[in-house]
Amino acid sequence: MHPGFIKQLCCPFDKKDLTLKVFATDTNNHIIEGLLSCEHCSRYYPIIHGVPIMSPDEYREWSLEAPVVKQWEHKLEGKKLESFRLENNKPERLNS
Repeated sequence: MHPGFIKQLCCPFDKKDLTLKVFATDTNNHIIEGLLSCEHCSRYYPIIHGVPIMSPDEYREWSLEAPVVKQWEHKLEGKKLESFRLENNKPERLNS
């Protein structure tokens, strides 16, 4: 995916702008792996082999995406990918 293509995309659910995180590029600086996310609805859309996966939730298969996107969680500054949403990791509470 060409980096300039992000300007043409919006969240398919609420039509808001998307944020791009790039994880891998090729020698021409085209995005091979990355993550598009919507700050408004918290949905994310992975870029896999240069193709943004922007299907509605009902047409996406979490079990197919999970192995790929789980490897990116360490690059997401404390956020976690859960069933097509980018969630904040909540610290566990200790029982008193």
